[in-house]
Amino acid sequence: MPDFESLQTLLMVLTYISFAFSLFMWGLFLYYILLSSFAWKQKPEIDAEKFAATKKFAMIIAAHNEEQVIMGPIRSIKQMTYPEELYDIFVIADNCTDDTAKVAREEGAIVYERTNDELRGKGFALEWMFEKVFLMDKKYDAVCILDADNLVNQNFLTEMNKHLCLGHDAVQGYIDSKNPDDTWVSGNNAIAFWIASRMVQLPRYTIGLSCVLGGTGFVVSLPLLKELGWGATCLAEDLEFTLKMVTEGKKVAWSHAAKVYDEKPLDLAASWKQRKRWMQGHFYCLFKFFKPLLKNAIKNRDFVSLDMCIYLSQPVIVAFNGIGMVSGIFFLIVLAIIKGTSLVAMIFSLGTILFLYIGIVFVLMEHKLTPTSFKYLLIMPLYNLTWVPIIIQGFFKRNENSWSHTMHTRGEISIDDIKK
Repeated sequence: MPDFESLQTLLMVLTYISFAFSLFMWGLFLYYILLSSFAWKQKPEIDAEKFAATKKFAMIIAAHNEEQVIMGPIRSIKQMTYPEELYDIFVIADNCTDDTAKVAREEGAIVYERTNDELRGKGFALEWMFEKVFLMDKKYDAVCILDADNLVNQNFLTEMNKHLCLGHDAVQGYIDSKNPDDTWVSGNNAIAFWIASRMVQLPRYTIGLSCVLGGTGFVVSLPLLKELGWGATCLAEDLEFTLKMVTEGKKVAWSHAAKVYDEKPLDLAASWKQRKRWMQGHFYCLFKFFKPLLKNAIKNRDFVSLDMCIYLSQPVIVAFNGIGMVSGIFFLIVLAIIKGTSLVAMIFSLGTILFLYIGIVFVLMEHKLTPTSFKYLLIMPLYNLTWVPIIIQGFFKRNENSWSHTMHTRGEISIDDIKK
């Protein structure tokens, strides 16, 4: 049995190691705080109405067994103010065993049914569809990617048309939620997207960095797609194509006004499965792109590439921060018992918790602070801690590429409900 003094010494050593690591963590936190400072005042946007509606869009909805919700995006697209002759709605019924294709056709979409037991997943389905779009007699200026559970606001394509006219080849829209009040899981998921949109995506666009494609609600010009090729077929195809663009010296723009509303998972099990898939794809991309991005950042003094390196490192930071927060609180309690309160542990633990609650400011700036969202914000640190085991799982399963489907059931929510 170790004596009391040995235990005390060990705890002190572990505390100072934790503190040393926290200095590194805080350096990265300060970077994000500095980045987010450009979100305090949104720069004036050019009025989209000043740009004539000229760009033609292929609206592509990837769907796998989504008969309960597929009518939502189709109906909301038809309610847009953009001229209907300048877009077509395509639905990929990918390996479906239900009536997704039938429902989509009844709603007026052009349906392509795909069956492939080996190349499964959204990335493969999109690549398959893009090749068909390239060969169509009707020529489009861009493709717009949506998920089957999405709804889009009325000015979505009007805003995207503006960005294409401004010369942007890839644009990510604002990903909002159509069910933020359903459960504490959907609520915290929605809050995370609100914070990321205001705290990370908008500032990156403001200061000329590259934003990150978010899987849905984005537009890519056909010339860029033909030039680079899609080739993004991992479990995080959106991130993979973003990094492919950045390595080629291109950037993703951001539209804070072009909103898409998606359905957030209702329970922790569904959310866990979805986020684990994201992390598997994220770590795959980290191992594939980190080295060339870092090399480019150093060789060409390219801050866009360096910022993407930091972004790719984010899950590792989150995991260590979560472990550090729990261990810091533990050390704080133990040291308070055996040798008074440790200032080192207190600063680390309480500072980390304080940082988590900075998000409330950005939720307020997005006009999303309601009694329900405030309640969910209070327990958000607990939700964030679930990222730690998810990130660890994603790391060890990064080379697995089996797609896991997230079930969507809130098809009764319409864009009119959102507007209310």
